Order: sequence, then C-alpha cells, then structure tokens
Amino acid sequence: MNQKSLKTLEYTKIITQLESHAASPLGKALCRELTPSSDLEEIRTRQAQTTDAADRVRLKGSVSFSGLREIGGSLKRLEIGSSLSIPELLSISSVLTVAARAKSYGRRDAEDTPVFTPRFPGQKPPKQTEAAEYVPDSLDPFFQSLEPLTPLNNEIKRCIISEDEVADDASPGLSRVRRSIKAAADRIHTQLNTILNSHRTYLQDAVITMRDGRYCLPVKAEYKSQVSGMVHDQSATGSTLFIEPMAIIRLNNEIRELEIQEQKEIEAVLASLSNEAAPHIEELRLNMELLAQLDFIFARAALSRQYRCSAPVFNDQGRIHIKDGRHPLLDPQKVVPVNVWLGKDFDLLIVTGPNTGGKTVSLKTVGLFTLMGQAGLHIPAWEGSELAVFDEVFADIGDEQSIEQSLSTFSAHMTNIVNILQQADSRSLCLFDELGAGTDPTEGAALAIAVLSFLHNMKCRTMATTHYSELKVFALTTPGVENACCEFSVETLQPTYRLLIGIPGKSNAFAISQKLGLPDFIIEDAKTHLESKDQSFEDLLASLETSRITIEKEQDEIRSYKEEIAQLKSRLTQKEERLDERKDKLIRNASEEAQRILREAKETADQTIRQINKLAADSGVGKELEAQRTRLREQLKKTDDKLAVKTKGPNQPVSPKKLKVGDGVRVLSMNLKGTVSSLPDARGDLFVQMGILRSKVNIKDLELIREDDISATLGDGSSHTYGGSSGVSSKAKKTFSQAKGNGSGSGQIRMSKSFSVGSEVNLIGMTTDEAVPAMEKYLDDAYLAHMPSVRVVHGRGTGALKAACHKRLRQLKYVKDFRLGEFGEGGDGVTIVTFK
Repeated sequence: MNQKSLKTLEYTKIITQLESHAASPLGKALCRELTPSSDLEEIRTRQAQTTDAADRVRLKGSVSFSGLREIGGSLKRLEIGSSLSIPELLSISSVLTVAARAKSYGRRDAEDTPVFTPRFPGQKPPKQTEAAEYVPDSLDPFFQSLEPLTPLNNEIKRCIISEDEVADDASPGLSRVRRSIKAAADRIHTQLNTILNSHRTYLQDAVITMRDGRYCLPVKAEYKSQVSGMVHDQSATGSTLFIEPMAIIRLNNEIRELEIQEQKEIEAVLASLSNEAAPHIEELRLNMELLAQLDFIFARAALSRQYRCSAPVFNDQGRIHIKDGRHPLLDPQKVVPVNVWLGKDFDLLIVTGPNTGGKTVSLKTVGLFTLMGQAGLHIPAWEGSELAVFDEVFADIGDEQSIEQSLSTFSAHMTNIVNILQQADSRSLCLFDELGAGTDPTEGAALAIAVLSFLHNMKCRTMATTHYSELKVFALTTPGVENACCEFSVETLQPTYRLLIGIPGKSNAFAISQKLGLPDFIIEDAKTHLESKDQSFEDLLASLETSRITIEKEQDEIRSYKEEIAQLKSRLTQKEERLDERKDKLIRNASEEAQRILREAKETADQTIRQINKLAADSGVGKELEAQRTRLREQLKKTDDKLAVKTKGPNQPVSPKKLKVGDGVRVLSMNLKGTVSSLPDARGDLFVQMGILRSKVNIKDLELIREDDISATLGDGSSHTYGGSSGVSSKAKKTFSQAKGNGSGSGQIRMSKSFSVGSEVNLIGMTTDEAVPAMEKYLDDAYLAHMPSVRVVHGRGTGALKAACHKRLRQLKYVKDFRLGEFGEGGDGVTIVTFK
C-alpha cells in the first residue's frame, strides 16, 4: 500500500490513536508497524482477533500487559552461557508475571460465551445456538501457548528484592556473610562510640561518618595529632579531617573482605538463577512474542470500543456498502453518518454539490474505512457494513501545490493523477477530490471525463467529487456510472452532510449568493451569461431535488400511518379476543349456576315426592302422585335443556352399555379430554376425570376418543387420563404396534385403552364397593401399559377406603410392593404401588 495514500487519508493518525492503547513497548511497536493487507484470509483472521478481543473485554473486562519488556538481548546472553544481571532477571520475572496474568484471563468455559450487546440502535443479535456450550475463539491458541514458568518466577522473586538488592536468604553463603558484616559493623560502632565519648573535645561533631566505605570520625584539624589513625578526607575549609582511628582499621579491613565475599555470593546467586532460566529460553521468547501480539490485538479492541466500531464483512468482488459510517477523526457529537455503496450496480460514483457540503469527508471515509478494515481494525459503522479487498488505494485529495517544485495546483494534481493511472488496475480503489479543477472549466471537465472513462473501462472502483455539470451528464448517460450529491439546505445555508446516491447535486451558487445579500440584478445578469442548456439542466436538478424531498416526506408519512394502523389493528384484535373470552366465561358461569339451581330443585322435589309416597301408600293416591312427578321431571328437563350451553353433538352417540370405566372420552361442552370414572346412571349422568378436575356430565355430552386420537396422544404426550399425565413406556408403544400389525380388533381396543392410563387414580368420594373395582380396573390397564409404578389417591378420612384398597392390593399377583406416600407425595392419603 503506497505511503502517500496512507498519509492523505489520515491513516497515520488512526495508528497514533491505536498506539496509545497499547501498554507495552513491544505492543506499541507492532501498532506502529501495522499496514493494510491485501490477503483476504489474513484480513479475516485479523478481524476475527479484534472481534474476539472486544467480546472478551465486554464480557470479562480488560487485561493489562504493562509489565511486558524486551528480553531478547538477555535470552541471547543465556544462549552463550552468560550470567544475567539483576535488572535482566527482574525483566524476565516481569514477563512471566504478565504471562501468568494473561493465562488466567484467557481461561474460559461455557458461561464465558460472549453475550450480545448492541453497539448501535436497531442492531440485531446474531443467531444463537440452541445449547450453551464453550465455543473456542481465535485468541485461545495465544493464551493456551503461554508458559508462566511459575517455579522460575517465584525463585527470582524470592532471591531478588529490587534492582539494587538481593535477599539475605537467596543462598546460605550470602546469609552467613551478611550476618558477619552486621556483627563487624556492630563492633566498629561500639569502638567508635567509646573513642567518641573519650575524645569529644577533639571532634567537630559527635557523629560517626563514612569515607570511601570506611568508618571515620570528624576531627578538628588542630587536634589531628591527638587522634592516631589514617586520614581519608578533609572538609572544603580544611578545618575538619576525617580520620579512621587505628583501633578500628582492622575491623574496617574485615568488613571490606566480607563485602568482597558478599559480592561473590551475589554473583553465585545470579549465576544459579541464570542456569535455571537457561533451559526455558524458547518458552521465554515465545511468551514475549505472544504477549506482544496480545497487547497489539487488545489495543485494536480498545480502539474499536473508543469509536463504537463494528467488524466489516469483506469480499473479493469489489463491493463496498458502508452503513451509517462516521469518520473517526471528526467530533462524534457532530459527525453525520454517511451511507455509501459502490461496486455492485456501478463501479464509478461521481459526487457533486456545494463546497463545505461533506463531499471530501465522504471520500475520505470510504478510503479510510478500506485501509482500516484491511489492517484488521473495526470501522465506526453499523453491523453488516461491507468492504472489498484492494491491492492499492489511491487518493488525490487536498491542495497539492508545491512552491519548492514550482508546481501549480493543477500541475501537482495532474502529476499525481498520472502516477495513479500508471499503477491502477481492476483491484484498485481510486479517490479523486475536485477532479480537473484548477484550470479552464471546459478543458478540466473534458480531462476529468477522459480520466474517469479510462478507469471505468479498467473496472477500477472509483469515487470522485466535482462541480462540473458535464460530469453529471456523463454519469447520467454512461452505464455503470452513478451520480450522488451531498444534501444542502438553501433556507439555512447549511449542509446536512447526507450523501444521496442516484441524485446529481446542484451547486446552488445563485441561491447562496442571494441569501448572503448579493443584489438581485447582479444575480439576474449572471443568469443571462449561462447557456440555455446549462440553465435547463440546473432547473431539472432543482426539480428533481424538490421531488425527492416531497417523496421522502410522503414516504415518512405513509410509514407512520402504516405503523399506526398496525397498532390499532393489534389493539382491536386483542380487545375482540378479550370480549370473546369474557362472553364465553359469562355464559358458562350462568349456565353452571342455573344447572346447579335446577339440580337442587330436582333433588328437593324428588325427596318431597318420596316422602309423600310413603305417607300416601295406603290412601290410593300413589299413581296420581307418580304421574304428577313425571310431569314435573319433564318440565324441569325442558328448562334444563334451555339453560344448557348449546354445543355441537357427538359425531357418534355413545352407548351406555359399551361405556366402561377407564375409557378415554372428550367432553364436548368443555372441549377437554378425560377418562370415565363411573358408569352412567339411569339419567345418563356419569363422572369424568379431566386432569385435576372431576366433573359430572351427561353421556350425550361425550364422544369416545378414536384409536387414531390415542396414537396422536402418544405422539405428543398430552393425554389426560385418570387424573394424571400419560406415562406410556416405549415397550408399551412397541406392544401396541405389534398388536396393530396382528390385525386383532379386540387386542387393538384393549391396548388403546391401556395407552390412555395416567400416573394416578383418584378414588376420593367413592364407597369401598365402588373404589375397589375402579382401582383394580386402573391397575390392570397400568400393568398392561408397562408402567413401573402408579399412585392410588384414597384420602385420609376414616381410613376404611385405605384399608379396603390395601387388602385388595395384597391379593393382586402382579403387584410387587406398595407403600404410603412420603412428604411431598401426598402423605398417608396416597398409596404408591410398584408392579413386578
């Protein structure tokens, strides 16, 4: 990628920003060396690394690489067997500490899978996998390859305290020598204190000082003969001599010898640490390189976070589609997003419009985004923006005038354009600002058309800005070339900075001049100097612009109306549904209440008639009373039929003789599936268990569940029988399939009944004579369905029903065991039965 374009498009400023986010000198160096790549796979790898680093930072916070140092020279010395100094060993320790911190940060599990967080309003989350599982990312190999070498790092930290201090316990010899030095120093202080107290009048100050590493006393010059010893120094005025008394010379010599031994022990410690580090030269070098790369990658993620960027989608077909792109170097509070597409329906885009309208910003945004994306950086645009891979990006932007080279603006631009034409090909992106400007407008427009035609014929992706009307016509009449303009408000004399593709721009020179106060007669005179075709063309552009604004407003109004209509329709639908529900509920409640009152009236009437019958048995009026009772029942039945909720009758009426306890039925008035709990009485009333609801219904309101309904129930597992959920085993299903294959009608019926068995039977409310047969029938069906265990709900009560059930359970051969329910299973009101 040519350096001129990198500077022109301000890519170097982005790199400076990137470098500020790196924590280590090695990471900063990699940032400075970052250049755009033209290898699609390399670009996608870089983008994936940046994305994964941004996801980790968003999920777990940032990680610091501030302790990373250059240790390449130290590793070279280790390779030749040299011992390292204290600062070098501390640098190795610092690198290992950063490696351990990064290794810990890099550990992930299924809970660390990145959670989507929208960066922009309206951003949609990616498709999520059904199961939460650990998904490796592109950074895992970096973190997994780190070797913290914890034992070596701990040993260095134990032995070396700082750059000028080695720990006393670094080695036994060093500890022993330092104890000896301390003891000798204590003896010297004792001797000096004795001399100091006995010769206080001879001393300048009553202090003990050091000169050349030896303990001395400050003696007044006139008393130097009174203190025997070796003179090491004197004050600037000569009035004080620093004398080492003869009594401590031997002790000072002893300390000097011990200090020499101490230095040898320190060198031995450093040599030992160097020997421990020598076998890990490759691991240390790899750690340094990996940490530098990670610092570089996380700096890119930090830059992405700073500018609220997203990862672009790359292609090698030359397509560019930037969605709400924001130039990163402009004020984020003021920058207006730009939408640009190029390379699909057209490969040449000509942008026109007034000055300060945002044409150059749009041009630079396309070029800078391309460079940033190919360098592996995210771009400040909406998710899903698309960029193409180019071998070269050429830019002719800004004032190229050079006084030193005696080049005018036109000459400088043309020199640059000549170089571009010599190097550009179909895999190049060319950006021209004010192409052909700086010379005669007619000739400049002709040259611009020729240059753009040449690049267009080469299939080179090109974007150019201009004021020339001839280029607008060229774009309108040439296939593969498209006009665009930067919107400008004549009323406010302010640009909106919106790029409108497909619409040629208008310079608005007359309108702007008039708003700024230029007299009307001058403007009218200027218009007379325009050629009629130019005037007509400008009028056409103005008409198109007015039509565009009108259409956009109408589209916004239509969109608003559609949203309002959709909301009203939704609210109306919800209201109708609520009204229907309330209507059905009111009708059902009223019907149930009326039926309850009617049943009470029937029971009262029957009871009264029975009592009268007993009293009138001998009076001969029994037949007449019975006739009156029959008429009363018929009248009550008519009333009951009127009050009942009208429902669609069964497809096939159910015969009372064929109905058995345990049969699967559908209650039509409630549209619920259930199981027959009792046989119908003389009036055709019977109890049906529907889930946890046990209700008395008439046989005319029932419909037997067909065999195919049972199969469907087996398929979806939603059967409601015996008050419990379906518990059919796979073995039972297989048996049922075999039964169907055998073609035995009776076998199919028996098996279909067994398949409707629930996990419990409710006997509450029954007498012992009713409950025991019902329980036995249920247990037979449950055993045929191969259910391992079931629940028999008999309640507590007097205990008679429980005793009768347990007595019968002991007699059944296929019952393996039974017990009372535990806490949470129903207690002693439930019996758990296990089959053999």
